[in-house]
Amino acid sequence: MNYQGIITIEPNKRGGKPCIRGLRISVYDVLDYLASGMTEAQILEDFPELTSEDLKACLAFAADRERKLVKYSA
Repeated sequence: MNYQGIITIEPNKRGGKPCIRGLRISVYDVLDYLASGMTEAQILEDFPELTSEDLKACLAFAADRERKLVKYSA
């Protein structure tokens, strides 16, 4: 999924954390909700300004970031 245009980073918003479409809801927030057991439906109900595509963009962004991590061996 192409998350460009959905995930935004603004230095003066949420300390420069990646957010969704310039909103004050960060990728971390969404991932934390999912990790705590909230379903997509529950998140969308609690945050009606979000869409299913927004949640998928958060997952794609996190996966891309993980993929780009440098591996260090001891």
